[in-house]
Amino acid sequence: MHKSHIAIIGGGCAGLSAAAALVERGYTVTLFEASSQLGGRARTVAVETNGLLHLLDNGQHILLGAYQETLALLKKVGINRKKAFLRIPLQINMQSGTAKSVFSLKSFSLLPAPFNLLFGLLFCKGISFKERMAALKFMQGLKNTQYQIVRDVPLERFLINQHQSKRLISFLWEPLCLAALNTPIAKASTRIFLNVLRDTFSGNKKNSDFLLPRLDLSQIISEPLSHYIQTKGGNIKLNQRVRRVEVEGSGFNIETRNGKEYFSHVIIAVSPARVEKLLATLPKLNHTIEQTQTYQYQPIYTVYLQYPPGVRLPNVISGLSGAIGQWVFDRGQLCDQQNLISVIVSAEGKHQQLTQDELALRVAKELNRAFPALSKPLWHKVIAEKRATFSCKPNLERPTNKTSLPNVFLAGDYTYPDYPATIEGAIRSGIYCANLIHNA
Repeated sequence: MHKSHIAIIGGGCAGLSAAAALVERGYTVTLFEASSQLGGRARTVAVETNGLLHLLDNGQHILLGAYQETLALLKKVGINRKKAFLRIPLQINMQSGTAKSVFSLKSFSLLPAPFNLLFGLLFCKGISFKERMAALKFMQGLKNTQYQIVRDVPLERFLINQHQSKRLISFLWEPLCLAALNTPIAKASTRIFLNVLRDTFSGNKKNSDFLLPRLDLSQIISEPLSHYIQTKGGNIKLNQRVRRVEVEGSGFNIETRNGKEYFSHVIIAVSPARVEKLLATLPKLNHTIEQTQTYQYQPIYTVYLQYPPGVRLPNVISGLSGAIGQWVFDRGQLCDQQNLISVIVSAEGKHQQLTQDELALRVAKELNRAFPALSKPLWHKVIAEKRATFSCKPNLERPTNKTSLPNVFLAGDYTYPDYPATIEGAIRSGIYCANLIHNA
């Protein structure tokens, strides 16, 4: 057992992954979580309707086969990947408001990467031969430059300069951008988007697979990680908001409503919006505070619609073209929540001016136009994360995991410089912080 006693502030994916990596190596760890539930944005919400309790995810997530650290961590804590996720080789089916498929792309799963995608593009439906060849040429060019660009620019401008047509951008690149970066394509970082494309479409062909959670996220992530951490001697304190972090000798005092406790190291694994308050008593970290103060944020709305019996969509996951809703999930097929459909509305837009009831009604109408067999929903629930992710803009300055104050570290998706705000970025950052402490 190491003499170090490490405080981790924040029980989201970053904090949990740091704690798991440290307790595995024999460190004494105490994790503080302000709320009553672990998982951060990847958690389960209990919703009551008509006297019945429904367990819904805080947001409908799409993971990728390229999320190597996430998958390795879940395997370590005993998660059965086949039970936890539905694995679907990359496919995009864009449904229009006239009940027609306006675009479809399916990777050729028998071929190795990147040919699985290249052949998928070659034979996709809904765009002209010229547009397909432009997409192929674009992907080949990215491969030749190893998905690197000299200067980061907004993604829409980059795609137009690469001769990607409006239809191609609308049907393919914009949905992928919103799913990966949760930032409007006119504002999104090309460099970060290309990093995601590189990891998704190079290496193993399974990297481009969609991994859709079959179980609620608390069952997949926070509960098994919590059990693992505590089994190995870690201490998890829920409902313990940290009020202050103060330097005390060569270590730190962490103050909560229960008093002060001394630690040798501190990993701050909260959202960038909360970093300023925690670092306010640590003047050496003013630059980090200034960095996070410049961050802007993007929302994600998840609209759940419960329909009468007999609902089954053509695909587990579909895209909507020209609609407020972007991705549609049949949760009956996915996780046995029969006749329940969830719709993701990513990033900022006019929908933010609607009330939650108005948004749900609008989305229900869009679904009815795309899938006319749907009847009127029995009930709806909108889960709004107003600050779901940071706005992933070009040249966004990210703080490093190692701060200018010895033994204080930052973990969180916003500190992982190569990725947008994803579960994978958060987990990589937590593991990296644990490695910094272990290798010091």
